[in-house]
Amino acid sequence: METNDAIEVCHLADPSATDALGRRLASQLIAAGAGDGALLLLRGDLGTGKTSLVQGLAAALGIAEPISSPTFALAQHYDTDAGPDAGAAALVHLDLYRLEQAAAADELFAQEEEEARRIGAVMAVEWPERLSFQPEGAWEVALSHLEDGEGRLARITPPGFTPPRSWPAAPR
Repeated sequence: METNDAIEVCHLADPSATDALGRRLASQLIAAGAGDGALLLLRGDLGTGKTSLVQGLAAALGIAEPISSPTFALAQHYDTDAGPDAGAAALVHLDLYRLEQAAAADELFAQEEEEARRIGAVMAVEWPERLSFQPEGAWEVALSHLEDGEGRLARITPPGFTPPRSWPAAPR
């Protein structure tokens, strides 16, 4: 773990490492949501692994259905196959990339968040920077390509985390 503007920084060597991070985050999100659902914001350029991370998350939630990017559908809903006693949760996967107007992104987010909370689902949102506001209570994962081309970097920030002023800036 490195110090920067996140609580944890991970090097992701390949897509399987990104998948594994999603699997690991699933238990933290379920615990944090305590039956009311949880919110995960995924930031990063095209091709940084946002959907790969959601695939790992879905697998750990007990979702057997294939997960693909909802870029054109905007939102996908997945039910768990693990059963109610498995500690699993449904998944709402939202992609705001194509929504250029913040009002449209805000409206879709509000509709999907209401549904996710109603069913106690984990909600993963790609391209949350399209929103006109910063959702409260969200976990955040910022993915970026490493300059040397050797994988990706993930910066994980839990809800409410504010780095101490004495922490150095994130490495570039």
